[in-house]
Amino acid sequence: MITENKELKKLNTLGLKAKARWYAQPADVTSIKSLLSDTRFKGMQILVTGSGSNLLYSKDFNGLLIRPDITSITVTGEDENSVYLRAGAGINWDTFVAYCVDRGWGGVENLSHIPGCVGASPVQNIGAYGSEVADTVVCVEFIDLETYTDHSISKDECRFGYRDSIFKRELKSKTIITYVTFCLSKFPVINANYSDVATELSGVKNPGLYDVRKAIIDIRKRKLPDPEVIGNAGSFFKNPVVPENIAISLQNENPTLKIFPAPSGFSKIPAAWLIEQCGYKGKRFGNVGVHPNQALVLVAYEGATGEELINLANSIKNSVFDKFKIEIEPEVNIV
Repeated sequence: MITENKELKKLNTLGLKAKARWYAQPADVTSIKSLLSDTRFKGMQILVTGSGSNLLYSKDFNGLLIRPDITSITVTGEDENSVYLRAGAGINWDTFVAYCVDRGWGGVENLSHIPGCVGASPVQNIGAYGSEVADTVVCVEFIDLETYTDHSISKDECRFGYRDSIFKRELKSKTIITYVTFCLSKFPVINANYSDVATELSGVKNPGLYDVRKAIIDIRKRKLPDPEVIGNAGSFFKNPVVPENIAISLQNENPTLKIFPAPSGFSKIPAAWLIEQCGYKGKRFGNVGVHPNQALVLVAYEGATGEELINLANSIKNSVFDKFKIEIEPEVNIV
C-alpha cells in the first residue's frame, strides 16, 4: 500500500514532526521492485528506513520513503558448531536477538535492546558491550536502486569498521537491504569483559545467554530513556578514535577517564565523557536537551524541531573541540 503525505512523527524515535511525500511498506522483494519501477516515482529521491531509530528529520521529505517489511527467518545451514540464519530486513533487531537467545545460539546477545531493524544493523555496524554485528554477519543481500537488480556481498566486502560499512560510504543511498545472513554459535562463549556487564553478572554463577541478555537490557534501561516517554535516537554521537598517545596523555590528566582499544596505534574515547566535561549533561535548551543519565543521548521534548537538535549538536561538537581538540561525529542520520 502506498500512502501520500505520510505523517512521520510516530515513525521516528525522536518524535519529530515531518511528512513524507510518498510512503510504502513492501513485504517482499517482488513488491519492492514493483514499487521502484512505478513511473510515479521516476527520478524521485528515495529514502530507505527501518524503525526510524537513527533518523533526525530536519524538514519534510519530498520523495519516496520505503520501509521494507520482510520478516522471515530461515535456517540456511548448520554444522556441529554453528547455525546460519537468513533474516528479513524488516525484523525488529531485539526480536531477532531474543529469537537467537531462546534457541541457545550465541553471538548477538550483547547487542540486546538496541533499537532498529535487522536491515539497518550492517549499515551502522551496530555495536555494544564488546560486540559488533560484524562479528556474526556472513553476507548482506540488497537491491540496487539504479538497476533494480539483486546482489549479495560477503562480510569482507561490507568493509565493516567502527560504526561504519560500505553502506555508509560507496553504497550510501544506493541500495535497499532485503536480507542479512548471520552465523551463530551452538556453543557460545560468554562475553562479559565490559565492567558494567561484569558487575551486573557478579552474583550469577556460570552465566548463560539469558543472563547476559537480561543484564544488558537492565543496564540499557537504566542508562537510556524510553523513546515512548521522551524522544531520542539513542547515542547521538560516535565515540571518537584518536591516536593512542593523545588518549593516554588525556587520561594522565584525567585519571577517571576510561579509554578503550582500537586498531593498532589508536584508542577510543567515550564521547559521553567529553560531552559531560563540557557541562552539557542534564541540561535543557528550549525543547531539546542532554539526558541526565547519559550525556551521549540528546532528547527531544514535545514541540522540538530538527533545527533545534541540529543547533544543540553543533554547539556540543564545537565545545568538545574547543576544550579537547577532538572532533566528534554524529551517529544519527540527518535528513
